[in-house]
Amino acid sequence: MDLDIPRHIAIIMDGNGRWAESRRQSRIRGHEQGAESVRAITRECARLGVEQLTLYAFSNENWKRPRAEVSFLMRLYQRYLIKERKEIMDNNIRFINIGRTEVLPGYVQKELQKTIAMSAENTGMLMCVAINYGGRVEIMDAAKRFAAEVKAGTHEVDDLDEELFAKYLYQPSMRDPDLLIRTADEMRISNFLLWQLSYSEIWVSPICWPEFREEHLMKGIEAYNQRIRKFGALKT
Repeated sequence: MDLDIPRHIAIIMDGNGRWAESRRQSRIRGHEQGAESVRAITRECARLGVEQLTLYAFSNENWKRPRAEVSFLMRLYQRYLIKERKEIMDNNIRFINIGRTEVLPGYVQKELQKTIAMSAENTGMLMCVAINYGGRVEIMDAAKRFAAEVKAGTHEVDDLDEELFAKYLYQPSMRDPDLLIRTADEMRISNFLLWQLSYSEIWVSPICWPEFREEHLMKGIEAYNQRIRKFGALKT
């Protein structure tokens, strides 16, 4: 069966902790196993010809988690950024990020910038990782940037429309996701890409992220192919 592959897939990677706790393992073990899922799904999306994959890795609210878990996650991101560089280059992936990265630990910022710079000339799939990201904060930051330009005389308030406002988001050239996948049977978008998800198709999997693999991704794409996307209009 020929499938229409979504051009942009966004994923809320949920269930690492629950997966680990159900096996009487530490939550840290769940995050480690979740990194394996990132590798598998990134590789498969690149193979399928997905133009962009956006992964929700760490939200603004995740700082509220236990300090030891947050510290581990930061070190895990650092290791991932170093370890996956060969995978990124072998698959011709261009790596970018969204979020307030300026408050991340210096060792994470350093490796993040290295990976972005190293892959900048790649021409394949765009891989975007949301780190210290929140949809409301992104919209607020965009509003502040526009307001600053109004104050400076670059724009008038009446210049603002959706197209102009989108240029103040973290990655202005990022197309809206066609498909949002959330794992672990959770029915929320959790402050993720609030502006960009306006007309995205949503598919929820009961599988926790550490077990989410290629066959589960294909189920999501198959479900996407059964949807009729009208964007508020009537089907003609």
